[in-house]
Amino acid sequence: LSHDATGYGPVFEDQPVETIYPEESPEAKITMSCRARANPPATYQWRLNSQSIDLDGDNHYTLVGGDLVISNPIKNKHVGNYSCVATNDYGTVVSREAGVRFGYLDFFSSEEREAVHVKEGQGAVLLCAPPPHYPHELSFRWILNEFPIFITLDKRRFVSQTTGNLYISKVDLSDSGNYSCFVSSASIAKSVFSKFIPLVPLTERGKYPADIKVKFPDTYALVGQNVTMECFALGNPIPQIRWKKMNGELPSNHDVSMAGAHLHLYNVQYEDEGTYECEALNSKGKDWHRARVSVEAFPEWTESINSTEKDISSDYTMSCVASGKPKPHVQWLKNSYYDKRDLRFSGLTFKDSGMYQCIAENRHGVIYANAELRVIACAPTFEHNPVKWRILGAKNGRVVIECKPKAAPKPSFSWSKGTELLFNSTRVLIWEDGSLEILNVTEADEGRYTCFAENNRGQANSTGSLSITEATKITLAPSNADVTVGENTHMQCAASHDSTLDITFVWTLDAHTIDIDREGSHYERNLNGGSSGELLIKNTQLKHSGRYTCTAQTPVDNVTASANLVVRGPPGSPGGVRVEEIRDKSVRLIWSRGTDNHSPISKYTIQCRDSFSQEDWRDATTSPPDVEGNAESATVVDLFPWTEYEFRVIATNTLGTGDPSSPSPKVTTLEAVPVVAPSDIGGGGGTSRELTITWTPVQPQYYYGRNFGYIIAFKPRDGYEWRKVTVADPGAKHYVHKDSSILASTEFEVKVKAFNSKGEGPYSLMAVIYSAQDVPSKAPTSVGARALSATEAIVWWLPVTQHTVEGYQVRYWRKAEDSETSSQRVVLSSRENQTRLDNMRPDSHYLIEVKAYNAAGYGPPSQHLQIYTKKAPPSRPPKIISKKLKGTSVNIAWEHVEPLANESTIDGYKVLYRQASKSTGMLFNTGKRSIDLPMHKDGDYIVEVRAHSEGGDGAVAQIRISGNTSIKYQRNTFTKMYKAPF
Repeated sequence: LSHDATGYGPVFEDQPVETIYPEESPEAKITMSCRARANPPATYQWRLNSQSIDLDGDNHYTLVGGDLVISNPIKNKHVGNYSCVATNDYGTVVSREAGVRFGYLDFFSSEEREAVHVKEGQGAVLLCAPPPHYPHELSFRWILNEFPIFITLDKRRFVSQTTGNLYISKVDLSDSGNYSCFVSSASIAKSVFSKFIPLVPLTERGKYPADIKVKFPDTYALVGQNVTMECFALGNPIPQIRWKKMNGELPSNHDVSMAGAHLHLYNVQYEDEGTYECEALNSKGKDWHRARVSVEAFPEWTESINSTEKDISSDYTMSCVASGKPKPHVQWLKNSYYDKRDLRFSGLTFKDSGMYQCIAENRHGVIYANAELRVIACAPTFEHNPVKWRILGAKNGRVVIECKPKAAPKPSFSWSKGTELLFNSTRVLIWEDGSLEILNVTEADEGRYTCFAENNRGQANSTGSLSITEATKITLAPSNADVTVGENTHMQCAASHDSTLDITFVWTLDAHTIDIDREGSHYERNLNGGSSGELLIKNTQLKHSGRYTCTAQTPVDNVTASANLVVRGPPGSPGGVRVEEIRDKSVRLIWSRGTDNHSPISKYTIQCRDSFSQEDWRDATTSPPDVEGNAESATVVDLFPWTEYEFRVIATNTLGTGDPSSPSPKVTTLEAVPVVAPSDIGGGGGTSRELTITWTPVQPQYYYGRNFGYIIAFKPRDGYEWRKVTVADPGAKHYVHKDSSILASTEFEVKVKAFNSKGEGPYSLMAVIYSAQDVPSKAPTSVGARALSATEAIVWWLPVTQHTVEGYQVRYWRKAEDSETSSQRVVLSSRENQTRLDNMRPDSHYLIEVKAYNAAGYGPPSQHLQIYTKKAPPSRPPKIISKKLKGTSVNIAWEHVEPLANESTIDGYKVLYRQASKSTGMLFNTGKRSIDLPMHKDGDYIVEVRAHSEGGDGAVAQIRISGNTSIKYQRNTFTKMYKAPF
């Protein structure tokens, strides 16, 4: 071979990847990576769209190591598919292709967007219409009024990540505003937003059935990928979105998000293929949409090629097989060029050496497999793999002595024992690969054996020595056993063997080796001497049933013995549970028997779970009540009509109850007439000329069918003809009947029943209620009021004598400055006929009125009463001018406070004398401008002085008196107050 034995052909360590170059990129270059491990080092070339690039003739291209750098790239010149070619003395390989594309995201049009006018309660769609862009993957959000305020998504609002459109299922007045579509391209790190679209809700309410506007298309998904399907509906009430897979369950690897609008399938598999449905439902109707998910697959090697050395003149076949959907097309390259031959070599030559690649491709992608084929020729040599120098063989057993020299072409083999040449016989055989086999060996076969190898390049030999040992024999074999779950048992095993050899015992269960260290909770060895391998089996479980094999082995030979263990226990889970003969209150259930685990099944238990209690399985009622152990079907009764159920089956025998079966496919029982009536019929009250009827709604499991609602019947107690009204909302709790002819506080008999598409149910118990009473007809009289201060007044009146009065409302407002609608209000019970009014403004002209009210509304108002609040109290605090100690007292003096023109006249002064740590103390009133206060020795005291007027108490001045007779002023600690805190 002319090449260095340590050399090898190129093996890629880094290959080019798909690249998107932003058209606005500040870095004016593209780098395509390529690096190959090779000895001698590789040289590199690049191809664009399968054509070699002239690196010297185009100054845009530069080779840095193996990387291709494209400087100042030009869109119409440098877009395409690039591949890297690496070459050395052993051959050439070509990398996978990687595309260069120019990414862009244009700005939105500057044209104004038209306003969208929509009635409150209706649905709305705001179109995004993203500008031209590449790549196609964008993300969308919507701005409300100004950046960066983005709308939050919920069950009412949805943004399609396919079109970018904003969908609002039910428009509220709060949705009014200006909306802008915000588009981002992660590939080029750029975002743009549209001109604002005004959304103008119109104040007209209505209810509308569900209407699906976002519909997922037929979709191709690749095995292992994640898929998201979008579905969103307009409607009022806001529709609920439900997903299902037709003719099967939703995959276990699914997730629903965005209030139901997104169905995610993770790690998609072939079994996830099928038709998916989204259903949008509200009380006014439903809509549905179906589309198919087809699952395909990227190419994947199931059989590939590896680098190898082959003898000259030998035969060799290269094979590559790829799976995928659609089925991949496979091609071959030799040294980077297509090779159309069938790669079956008959009589290899040196020209067949080189770098081979197989390429598998379908519409989803391309995969490469690379390998080096090296054709060699050399004389036989045992340098790296001589004949084993000491070989052991068991008496009467079989011995194979290997002979595997390196040689090319393949050598011929011969053997000798000592000086005696060996030939094939009934006991001695020289294999084609050179190995020597001797059968039924005895001590006479001991000796030195030499292998001779020869080809057209030379010859070599290697020698080893054979020794014969005693054969290993089982002396105590395991016996069959029969136990119940939880019991202990053992398998015995002992053997005789050559004393010069070590022996070990290995146990297998149904051909799987038992790891006693890892499974120590159930298995244990009984170490009773080196020739015993007894196995203890503790707390036996059903999985421990099977055929146990003991293998006694030495370095030379091994023997085995086996026995069966039967473990009896509760039955296994039944299989294939399915539902047939579906009726309104019953179904027929069919299953196949599970294993009885060696104890006959005595009975079956049927369990069910409905859509209203997803996690709670309960025993179902069957007909007949007991399901015998030989049954494989049963009728389940006492089910709720129009309810989704799933069922499972549990088997029992004398040893216990087994695990439940897998749940059946979900089924929905047929519809039936309702049998449950609403409860707690009541009502009464409301506004004048109304009859209010209330009830507790029927629970959903008792709807028994679609289009569920209520029929309300009512009549005056002394009347004969029932009046009936239909309410179509199944969640409704009350109905208000308005009729100008209804007399106030009149007895009515009412009853309510349920209905659905199959018919009407029974009426509830009849209840007696009263129509709304009339509003009070009289106004309070003798209303009087007076101002208490600048901010407070008191008002009083004579009560209205009507027995229907429940209370009074007092309103007050400034005559000139306030509007009547912004008046302040005080609400009182009928037991009260006076109240204080506060939070008034000083020196203001107020109007006051009083009304009586009841549940029907407010009666007529009293005549407006006028009062004037007092002027504000002094805003300036007194100025403390002296403090004198007089034995056991202290004299505090202050200047007179002169009120401002808009403030009340001073009536006198209030002095609060308190401990510094407390907020209350002794309060003194004085008309003078000084006061004597007792001295205390138990800590610091605060003296607060404020002027008092008819408008209230003025601002406060403070001074601190310490127990050690010192006096400290508190400067600037006055507080402006209109109402004294003491």
